[in-house]
Amino acid sequence: MLGVVNKSIQSFLSSHYGGHLWREVAERSGIDPAGFEAMLSYDDRLTDRLLDAAEAVLETPRVMILEDIGAWLAMTEPMRRLLRFGGADYWDFLFSLDELPGRGLMALPGLGLPELMLAVEAQGRFTLAVKGAMPGWGAVMAGLLRAMADDYGALVLIEANDRLGPVERVSVTLLDMAYTEGRHFDLAMPVGASDHDLA
Repeated sequence: MLGVVNKSIQSFLSSHYGGHLWREVAERSGIDPAGFEAMLSYDDRLTDRLLDAAEAVLETPRVMILEDIGAWLAMTEPMRRLLRFGGADYWDFLFSLDELPGRGLMALPGLGLPELMLAVEAQGRFTLAVKGAMPGWGAVMAGLLRAMADDYGALVLIEANDRLGPVERVSVTLLDMAYTEGRHFDLAMPVGASDHDLA
C-alpha cells in the first residue's frame, strides 16, 4: 500500500480529533507518531492495524470511520479537483468513476485504488461495484459519493451494502440533480492550493 493512503488516515484523524488522538492511535498500532512517507510502500497489514487502533480509540465501527475518511478526502482540494474533472454534474461524475483509478495512477503510480464498475439498475438507480485489495474501500467510496453529491448540489440516497467476496457494492439513487446550488468550481487552481499535500 502506498504511504499516501496511511498518511490520509493520519491526516484525517489529526485534523478531526487532534494530534493527541493520533498519537494514541499510533501508539496502539505500534507506529511512529511522526507518521508515514507518502511515496513509500507499506505492508497492507500496517493499514489494518492502524484502522483497528482507530476503532478502539474512537469506539466507532470501522465502516463509519472509513465513510468519514471518504467524505473528508473528497473535500481536500487536490482530490476534489480530480473528482470534479469527471463531469459538469453528478450524473456525468457517476459515469466517470470507472476512470478514477487510472487518473489516480497517473497522478501517483502505485497508489492502489480499487477497481470501480458502475451498473445502471433503473432510471436514477445505480450500483457501484468496488474491488480492492483490502476490505473497506466500499465504505470509503460511499463517503466520497455523499460528499460529492453535496458538492454538485444533488439529492442522492447512498447505501454501502455488505461485502460479497472480493467485491463491495454501493447503491446510489439519484433523486434530484439540482436539489441545491452546488459549490463553485473553477478550472484554474485556487490561489494557495497545493497538489502535493492532502493534509
